Amino acid sequence: MEELHSETQKAEPEPSPKIIGLTGGIGSGKTTVAHFIEEFGFPVYYSDDRAKMIVNESEDLKIRIKELLGEEAYDANGLYDRKFVAEKVFNNKEQLHELNEIIHPAVKIDFEEWLKIQTKYLVFKETALLFELKLNRQCYKSLLVTAEDNIRAKRVMDRDGKTYREVESVMEKQMSEKDKIKLADCIIHNNTNLEDLKEQTERIIFSIE
Repeated sequence: MEELHSETQKAEPEPSPKIIGLTGGIGSGKTTVAHFIEEFGFPVYYSDDRAKMIVNESEDLKIRIKELLGEEAYDANGLYDRKFVAEKVFNNKEQLHELNEIIHPAVKIDFEEWLKIQTKYLVFKETALLFELKLNRQCYKSLLVTAEDNIRAKRVMDRDGKTYREVESVMEKQMSEKDKIKLADCIIHNNTNLEDLKEQTERIIFSIE
């Protein structure tokens, strides 16, 4: 019997997981949906949480952020001062853009390292700026969690103790729900209760082929 050539013995490469971009505006319930997705057995990469960790872990990022926003961007303990930074860039589009140019490439690298160790056929990348940064183009599908503006505002007011005007000013700076809906492949409407939200989440994620 002839020996098989090594070329014919090569194992088929493992299929890459399909990346689902998960997004939603302030008060939409995006994080709750992410937790449901994990309950159903799929991994979620929390871009916003990882970004908060990376800006404290990377000395290179610390230097660049201080150069952009000043030493006050980090507190006396050397930790990223989110409140100061948010206030600094809130009405300064140019500085916000430059800050994103520093942080988002680092998050992208971190995500790629995370992706290498995933084994499920679907993985979810949670990010508030999926459409704004055109990250949906790097995903197999996009999943938007949305809700009526007044419902979203009330949730944030109840959760964070903010005034309606404070919440409204944040919402005004985010892409409109109408525009996000046009871009999304899958949509979860979170206007009722947690039971309905969980049922919608389960139905949609297990329908993705």
